[in-house]
This record gives sequence, C-alpha cells and structure tokens, in this order.
Amino acid sequence: MRKNGASRTAVAAAALGTLLALTSACGGEHQGGKGAKGAAGSVAGARPLTPGHDTPAASTGTRTVPGIGDRLHRRIPAGSRQVVAVYGADRNSAFSTAVLYTKHGSTWVRTRSWPAHNGKKGWTTDHHEDDLRSPVGVFTLSDAGGVLDDPGARLPYTQDASLEAPRYWDKSHWHDFDYVIAIDYNRVKGTPPDDPERPQGDEKGGGIWLHLDHGSGTSACISVSESAMRYLLRTLDPELHPVVVMGDRADLKA
Repeated sequence: MRKNGASRTAVAAAALGTLLALTSACGGEHQGGKGAKGAAGSVAGARPLTPGHDTPAASTGTRTVPGIGDRLHRRIPAGSRQVVAVYGADRNSAFSTAVLYTKHGSTWVRTRSWPAHNGKKGWTTDHHEDDLRSPVGVFTLSDAGGVLDDPGARLPYTQDASLEAPRYWDKSHWHDFDYVIAIDYNRVKGTPPDDPERPQGDEKGGGIWLHLDHGSGTSACISVSESAMRYLLRTLDPELHPVVVMGDRADLKA
C-alpha cells in the first residue's frame, strides 16, 4: 500500500496490474525477456554491481554540483537540497556513476556514490520510446515503490507485488523492481511509479526509474545495487525536494 495517507483505487485484477506495470515501466524495458521487444539484455563488458562497490564519500562542499554546467544547474529548483547526479561515462556507454549530494547552507556536499548503469546505447537529449538511451536532464524525484515492503522510505512508497518481473525473463532481471524510485520524466507526479499516463505522449517514452541493477545496461532507467536503493529510499526526503541530474559527462558539463 502507498503510505502518507494517499488513497489508491485497487487494481481490479492481478493480470491487469501486471500488464500496466510491464507496458509502462522503464521506457519499455519490462516488456519481455530474451528475444522480446524492449528486452534488457547484456552489453559488452557489462559487470555486476555489488554492495561492496558502494562508496561512502567524505567531501568538502562546493558552491555548485561538480561536473554540472550552468545550463543544467539553472534547472535545479532553488528549494532542492538533495541531488542524485548520474555521470555517464560516455554518450554511447551504458556505464555511469551515481553520486548523492546534499546542500548544507550554500554548499553542496558529496554524501555517497555508487557504480550504476544507464541505457544500453547511452544517452540522448531527445528521448523516444525504445531508443535504448537514457534522457539527459534534471528531473524531480517524487514517488517510490516496489515488490518488497517499504524499507523505511521517506518518499511516498507503493508496495505492489504485480511489479514482480515475469519468470520467463532472464533470471538476472527477476529482482529489478524490488525497489524503484520514479524519475519524473513524462509522468504525473504523486502517482505510483507504474502509473501509465504520459503527458507528452507515448512516443516520448516514460516509466523511467531508478531500480536494482542486473549487471548490464537498461532500456532507459538508471540501475544501482540493492544497498544503494535502500540507502536512497531511506535518505531522499520530499521536504528537501530531491532531483536527479543525469547524462553523459560532456552533456552534463555543457
């Protein structure tokens, strides 16, 4: 159930709930396993992310989020005091690094960082459904959920067993959606992560999430280790207006 007192209309049938989840999540990634349209398979050189790679960060503050140029920095809302910066290795790479920054006074402090994956084909400033690239930009983080019970999330959290990946998918994907945080790209804030409405139209993609890593690139989502997801869920605070700033390093600095 979704916490914080938000009421939700129950899904009439489990099959319908599963269908909505599969067709609306992570830019089409969740539409099947091997050989299916939008299936999230392996990429060359892919490596699994493990909790042991999570990196605590002790950092002195900076006036701006490191590696983010003026163009995107101006899009960070003035009230935001938490930024998840996702630094893509290259425009055409599926490898990235996610870093949580927290604003103290007028300075941003690097709090923690993790290895991550993004879209299989890299990044784009004009995302479309099934292009296998993650959208570059600044997006709010408003809603969370997953197959598992709420781990103590501060964001509104919707537990929904229908998000569980079908067992005909590759086994590496079975736990992708144990925990998810919706990235507010082409979605309605204040709804569960798998809400299918796309205000900009289906052609612009949608259902882009932070979720558990499966060892390779995604269709558009950002994936990190389970321990990273649990940490983010317990740390991202709606009162601090968290956002994600994501893209390849060159676009982020532009």
